[in-house]
Amino acid sequence: MSSEAASVQRHHNEGHGRRLTAAFEALEAFPALAESRNRVLRLFTQERTSPAEIVAAVESDVALAIAVIRLANQADGKTKGKVESVVRAVEVLSPEAVHALAARARTFDFFERSGVWDVAPEQFRLHGLATQRAADRLATELNYAQRDRLMVTALLHDVGKLVLLHAYPGYPAQVHGDAQTPEQRLHRERRELGVDHALVGGVLARRWGLPKAIASTIERHHAEDASEEAALVRLADMLAHYGQGEAISPAELLKTARQIEISPPSLRRVMYELPYPQNGRQRQIDPCPLSTVRTHLHNIYGKLGAVDRAQAVLVATERGWI
Repeated sequence: MSSEAASVQRHHNEGHGRRLTAAFEALEAFPALAESRNRVLRLFTQERTSPAEIVAAVESDVALAIAVIRLANQADGKTKGKVESVVRAVEVLSPEAVHALAARARTFDFFERSGVWDVAPEQFRLHGLATQRAADRLATELNYAQRDRLMVTALLHDVGKLVLLHAYPGYPAQVHGDAQTPEQRLHRERRELGVDHALVGGVLARRWGLPKAIASTIERHHAEDASEEAALVRLADMLAHYGQGEAISPAELLKTARQIEISPPSLRRVMYELPYPQNGRQRQIDPCPLSTVRTHLHNIYGKLGAVDRAQAVLVATERGWI
């Protein structure tokens, strides 16, 4: 490569880098659906609210799930960087912290959309939820142990598309062109942009400090040799496209199913049943036995103006209460 060509290539790569960095920063302000936020807030006006209800409400929204898991992974202590599910995040943060996050979340409404994202948040959310539902159905079929984490990776698997949408005005229509299947669209991204949404999504997840298991699944959910959870999410993604009437490759569908040991008869059953209400085993989200104790402690900290147990003890000692 000549020095002139190398200079052009370097400038081209730097341009890509700046675009992606700006897009990563823009994702900090990605909005929650207003109705999702309001449903979370309404839970806290009820006389009794279970952790399972809070988890379900947060898991239904991309921005809320990201905010809750990110904050839980930033908390100092043994859980830092190790919180892989909304279930665990709610335990680590306390319901009160989740309420505070929801109360200050940016929101969008389909009927009042404006700004850089337009209809993207709702389109992204709908596909994420469809993939999440398909993944949950597959998890039941497989008796998959990491079901709570799967709800997160399935919901966020395409988060890299939001990065590319912000970075490249012609994305996705001009980039994907006449590509029909997920695999074809991915190849177009690599050819036209030099990156694909799965790779970018993995980088973003690591930038957010999410656990390696989540970032790796997001990054590898389109890989030809995807295995375990990445393959499970890839299959769920294809099933979501299938359920939305979009083109998928039957060969790729069967190949991915084999990678997670789903037999053709089982796959046919899942494809048939997905459009119907789910009657299978429901997730059991048991609250931590200390959750009510934690709630009282947080209330006490607030009344004392303390941020943790040690400061609360110090304040109480200074005032002669203990």
